[in-house]
Amino acid sequence: MGISDAYLLGLLFTVPFVAFLYASVGHGGASGYIALMYLFSVNEFTIKPVALVMNLFVAAIAFYHYYMAGYFKMNLFIYFAVGSVPMALLGGYFTVSALVYKILLGLFLLFAMLKLGGQLKAKEIKEIAFKPIAAIGVGAIIGLVSGLIGIGGGIILSPILLLLHWASVKESAAIAALFIWVNSAAGLTGQLLQGIQIPTETFYLVLVAIVGGFFGSYFGSKILNTKSVQIMLILVLGMALSKLILSL
Repeated sequence: MGISDAYLLGLLFTVPFVAFLYASVGHGGASGYIALMYLFSVNEFTIKPVALVMNLFVAAIAFYHYYMAGYFKMNLFIYFAVGSVPMALLGGYFTVSALVYKILLGLFLLFAMLKLGGQLKAKEIKEIAFKPIAAIGVGAIIGLVSGLIGIGGGIILSPILLLLHWASVKESAAIAALFIWVNSAAGLTGQLLQGIQIPTETFYLVLVAIVGGFFGSYFGSKILNTKSVQIMLILVLGMALSKLILSL
């Protein structure tokens, strides 16, 4: 991974906390892992595949907890997945500059944080019927962008589901978890087809990420109420926005 033992030790202590926070809202944590690996001077060519591997495990655990709690909506997920998976595979195969994307995503994350923050005092919003074609299109865009920068896309999908009133807070977490898993698998496949190898140190990072992800998704799906999960999502969006600003 091209980092000292001290930096690796730092990652082993910080990754579980990031996994806990992200998994509590159904996310895998890739944007947080990427931020940490930049901070701890990990080789930039290994950051994307390592983040995606951790994403696979944490998102799977998060999905399990939210699914068992009864929040998953298969009829909504499938349309997003149909659009996103092939585009995530394509995005993972290519390496491009992400500067413009980071600026646009940063503006969107800021808008989503403000919008979701304004909904904290509001009553539970009634869900409206989603449009399949729109869901496929949104999934395709998120999938392509996710594959290009090495994330699962849940950080984008969750606020979209809430802002469009297509799902409740915990339903969006369940959908995002499986969405992240399939996109991460597709993006990682694209990385491997490109010839990028996964470093052996990833195994240790995956182990600590699993611990954080297990407890985070358990608390999010079974203990925290809707408002608490919504606040956690705003915090996660804020972390992603901070990471984008620091990487510009």
